Amino acid sequence: MRAIELTEFGGPEVLTWGKAADPAPAHGEVLIDVVAAGVNRADLLQRQGRYNPPAGASEIIGLECSGVVAEVGEGVRDWRVGDRVCALLSGGGYAERVVVPAGQVLPVPDGLDLAAAAALPEAAATVWSNLVMTAGLHAGQLVLIHGGGSGIGTHAIQLAVHKGARVAVTAGSAEKLARCAELGASVLINYREDDFVAAVRAEQSGANGPGADIILDNMGAAYLSRNVEALAKHGHLVVIGMQGGVKGELNLGALLSKWGSVHATNVRNRPATGVGSKAEIIAEVRRHVWPLIADGTIVPVVHAELPIAEAAEAHRMLDAADTFGKVVLRVREDAS
Repeated sequence: MRAIELTEFGGPEVLTWGKAADPAPAHGEVLIDVVAAGVNRADLLQRQGRYNPPAGASEIIGLECSGVVAEVGEGVRDWRVGDRVCALLSGGGYAERVVVPAGQVLPVPDGLDLAAAAALPEAAATVWSNLVMTAGLHAGQLVLIHGGGSGIGTHAIQLAVHKGARVAVTAGSAEKLARCAELGASVLINYREDDFVAAVRAEQSGANGPGADIILDNMGAAYLSRNVEALAKHGHLVVIGMQGGVKGELNLGALLSKWGSVHATNVRNRPATGVGSKAEIIAEVRRHVWPLIADGTIVPVVHAELPIAEAAEAHRMLDAADTFGKVVLRVREDAS
């Protein structure tokens, strides 16, 4: 099959459209003819040699895809050849075909384009597992989402608003903040000009006083101390990215004074099945989020769709200041 090859680590130019061995489904796995693959910041880190796949996962980049079921392995009961699906992957998405455990596959809602569906699994799994399963998101809370214009951010805004929360976002331009407002964000913070701690502390969070009940953070070390300052009492800081570094100083006294908690999680390295697994998250997403996708309450926000052979340009685009939402790679036309 054709696939994006990574023969060395480096800049976007190391990504080439080459060949790879054809995968075959093992017991409990599904083989998908890939129509499109979502591009994620983790892909950029893997290209740079900073985020290796979990043991046993495909070395091919790509954490989500959409397509059509081509074959099912022994023991698979819920999927049939020809089903239109999207899937959460541990790797392998930038290719014509990929195998994935059946528990990580989702049906594509009627009427949704397969390219748009490729932008959903990673964002939906990350947002639901962190905001709801980890931090206990519920109505009346104030949620601060760093990087509101990202694929994760645009999905998180919509979910939090649906759950009845007020949403604060940070972004780097007035244009991005305006688009976040269109999705439902009400506290708009330009991180290039404004102090997000002061902006969030100026907001009341119900019984927990000023600050954010939940902070979804993609920066890591650079924002650690200020995020703790921005928390309301009993607040949850959930770190899902390290764009601002991996080592920071944590003021335990400040955290203790707020009865606060800090969580650091990812989806990729979770086990396939069991408690806290990818399958558990996907089952939750299908039950709670997929109806919202189907009725248009939550929409995938896609900035651009490029041919798979232009994966290098897609990586450059994801890093560009004006990109809003996801970038998707088209692998083949949808013939379903």
